Amino acid sequence: MSLLAKEPENERILISEGVHLAVCIGVWDLGTQHSKVFDKEIHQVLIMWEIPHERITIDNKSLPMAISKRYTLSLNEKASLRKDLESWRGKAFPAETLKEGFDLKKILGKTCQIQIIHNENNGKTYANIAGIMALPKGTESLKPENLLRFYSMADSKEVPGDTPEWIKEIIKQSKELQSKELNEEEIEEVFEEEGITNLTKRGG
Repeated sequence: MSLLAKEPENERILISEGVHLAVCIGVWDLGTQHSKVFDKEIHQVLIMWEIPHERITIDNKSLPMAISKRYTLSLNEKASLRKDLESWRGKAFPAETLKEGFDLKKILGKTCQIQIIHNENNGKTYANIAGIMALPKGTESLKPENLLRFYSMADSKEVPGDTPEWIKEIIKQSKELQSKELNEEEIEEVFEEEGITNLTKRGG
């Protein structure tokens, strides 16, 4: 008889499908990354939301579940970032904003609606963001429970120390850091330094 070790089903708790109220709690500049989808290098950003009504217990403490989405840092008419931001705002960007750029720091702490769907990949089910929408009129905004975090590589190569490790690993693969003439020890020292920097990114 075989002896199988596998991931227990109850260890992977997914945000339920449907529309949820969510608060933006993080924006990270991922730098220039290689896109397997487009087979080219593109500047990417990661945005994270917490969903207060979906909870998870860690160390006997109830915490809001979180979900994130990676975007090409662009306000091109076909860019997902532009589509989601305009849907969130409930209106299109004016021509002046498209030309000068939109400050992503403005979305930190803001509430929206997020539609979650479940997708299967390689035998596992994942919760993904299918759409972002404005709040219905009369709906009160939520207050974030987590600290708001933002990071711009244009301001500093030093990633904030409280950045989740899996996000640090993505940033490590960016062209900006890979091209720096640093050895592994020096790179680790950069990541260990703490500090919050302003994120003012402009769409292209």
